[in-house]
Amino acid sequence: MDLLNWQIDPSDGVVASKELGGMRATDLNRRFLAALLAAVLLPFAGFGKDFESEDENGQSAAIISKFLQATQKHEVLRGASMEVEINASVPRLKENGKLHALRSISRVGQITYHVLAFQGDNTVKKDVIGRYLQAEQQGEGDQSLAISPVNYKFKYKGEKTTDKGKKVFVFALSPRKKKIGLFKGEMWLDGSTYLPVYERGRLVKNPSIFFKQVNFERAFAIRNGLAVPSYMNSTIDTRVIGKVELNVNYSKFSESAQDEPSETSEAQAVLLHSSLAK
Repeated sequence: MDLLNWQIDPSDGVVASKELGGMRATDLNRRFLAALLAAVLLPFAGFGKDFESEDENGQSAAIISKFLQATQKHEVLRGASMEVEINASVPRLKENGKLHALRSISRVGQITYHVLAFQGDNTVKKDVIGRYLQAEQQGEGDQSLAISPVNYKFKYKGEKTTDKGKKVFVFALSPRKKKIGLFKGEMWLDGSTYLPVYERGRLVKNPSIFFKQVNFERAFAIRNGLAVPSYMNSTIDTRVIGKVELNVNYSKFSESAQDEPSETSEAQAVLLHSSLAK
């Protein structure tokens, strides 16, 4: 089954209000969903390395410093692979889709997907899941979106014990500027490794006039000193088609990708992994 032929028009995006009068409902729905490319949160952007303490007693500064040191090891994720299942739905349109794929990160950091199966509606396949994959490729390692003191203010809220009995440090995050991809919310750091285990929040800037609110949560599992993606759930409340839901689950993590892409397939992957079949 060839599911990787459809290509995205990068110019497709927000529809200005003056254009709405002459658009058919189906065109409006498709172009509206296209704006999800910018709206769906990039799940695992890079982490910054510089920190200046604004903390009087230095407690949070010490924790954040260890967090930044620990997350520098994320370069080790290059060459890794994991299975991913992406479920997306637009309840008001009664459309949904499910993608099962192998996600690989090459030695040079290129993310590719080998599609194992897909079922569902074509619109969700192309305009929600396909554009999420493209957004992930474009935002991976983007330091302008990093959870770092350059982009965020950190407020230490104290320690907490999870339902699994693990100690975590909880921080409230407030972005220093309103920029698409940054969020206001909180982050939990593992009490032993200082790696992130949970994040949740709301986008501080909507990328489209059609969006009312974008919320998300994402979790990580600690494996061999690495914060490995576990799941990401996002809900977008819209003005036109109601709620859009996107749920991503990761499994079967391996530190060695099963099939390291060649230079040729690496170049092709820029288009392939960000697209699904017509």
